This record gives sequence, C-alpha cells and structure tokens, in this order.
Amino acid sequence: MINRRTLLISAGALGLAASVVPFPKVAAAVRPPLAKLTHTEGEWRTLLTPAQFDVLRRDGTERPFSSPLNNEHRHGTFACIACDLALFASTTKFDSGTGWPSFFRPLPGAFEFSQDHALFLPRTEYHCARCGGHHGHVFDDGPPPTGKRYCNNGVCLKFIPATG
Repeated sequence: MINRRTLLISAGALGLAASVVPFPKVAAAVRPPLAKLTHTEGEWRTLLTPAQFDVLRRDGTERPFSSPLNNEHRHGTFACIACDLALFASTTKFDSGTGWPSFFRPLPGAFEFSQDHALFLPRTEYHCARCGGHHGHVFDDGPPPTGKRYCNNGVCLKFIPATG
C-alpha cells in the first residue's frame, strides 16, 4: 500500500527526472526562413472551423480515428490547412495504429519545436513554421529510417494529390 509520503517522494523524483530529460534532437531546417503568417484571434476564428481553431490555435486534440486522412494512401503532399505550407510527403506516412495520421519525417523547415508540459512528462510539440499552428507531438517510436512518429491531428491537414 502506498502512503502519502511515498507518493510525494515518488512524484518529486519523477518530476526531477522529467526536468533533466534532454530535449530530442530534430534535424535542422534547410529551407530558408519563412515569412510568418499572423492573424488576430477573431480572424483565425473566421478562417478556421471550430475544430481546426481548437487544435491549431488552442493546442487541442481531435478524437482518435476521426480523420478521413487516416485512410489517405495516394501519392501527394500533406499541407497545413491554415496556411498551405507543405508539411509531409505522402511517402513518409505510415499506420501507427494510434488513430491519428502519422509520419516518420516532415519536409525540411516545415515545423518549429517546443516542449509541452501539459501532461506529467514533457513531450516534443511541433507547430507549423509559417502560421504557428499546433499540429501534434513527435515521439521516438516510429519506423525506420528515422525512428520518429509525428502524430498529427488530421483536422490540421489537407491532402494535395500528386499531379501527372
């Protein structure tokens, strides 16, 4: 049986361990710096659906298995729904079984990264490099060649089929 003292000591030790976990290294962008796209909150609310606004501007999360992009398997590009920035090539998409579109590598310079402390342990969060919209989190449990899983909210993406 866990008593209050043991619980507090364990929580403190986990908190200390979480604070010293190194921030994951992510490949440097090779794309030149992008012109930032900014809008007021009211403008974003007009431009985005309520679900898109919640995820992109409020760091929300859509329900798993709710995105039709989970079943998108054509060749093309996944882009930011808010600003059209190309984010992922379709060749990097894989079925992670998590219920969200997942990719093992973004396009160069597509994202900026930060640490998210919303849950007990810090996670690496990624945002669109152009509009700053929250897209998801990156984890170290993806397939080769990167071992990364970019777990993206489908409501933040649009698919652009390859031409030709």
